[in-house]
Amino acid sequence: MRATASVLTRRSRQSPRRRAAEIIEAAAQVFAERGFHGASTQDIADVLGIRQASLYYYFASKEFALEQVCARGTEGYVEAASAIAAGSGTAAEKVLRLLEAHLSPMLDRAAFVMVFQRERRHLPKESRRRVGRLSRAYERIVEDVLKEGVASGEFRRDLDCRLSALAMLGMANAATAWYGKEPGATVERITAEFSRLIVGGMAQREGRSRR
Repeated sequence: MRATASVLTRRSRQSPRRRAAEIIEAAAQVFAERGFHGASTQDIADVLGIRQASLYYYFASKEFALEQVCARGTEGYVEAASAIAAGSGTAAEKVLRLLEAHLSPMLDRAAFVMVFQRERRHLPKESRRRVGRLSRAYERIVEDVLKEGVASGEFRRDLDCRLSALAMLGMANAATAWYGKEPGATVERITAEFSRLIVGGMAQREGRSRR
């Protein structure tokens, strides 16, 4: 561990931007393992094998580091969902793609996503407001896809799209707590199973009376 950190330190002297990215990645790892209040800047420094004082060149406080980690944890969600919603395909196909886009960051930035899900309540007030606006925009995109399915007759006419959207996102968010612990539970398998559960519950049944 120390040897790797030493190599990273030497290389990063030539690239402050790269060094900053390494430090935020270390912060994500520490916050994911210990929680925001259970972690210290010394813990972050220890991961990289550097002095604690060196961290303050890159961020002024532990709270700022949390902001940067959460920003990375939410990166691309709204953009990906917007593209899916505006694209072609049935509502059921879009639900599958929305779930895949929501879960796929667990493959390459799991710690960032986990920290956002668990620790965002500790963000400064203005940051929480920004996150809240982002979350509401994301929820509306998912809700609109479900409304599209109701309008086309693909989903039940009595479907509560708002509650269904929140349930869908709640399931996907909950997977961050156990992803990597369930044998064989790959992102692809989780996506497919969640999609079957969600779409199966929303689908219009043959012979069902329509209001």
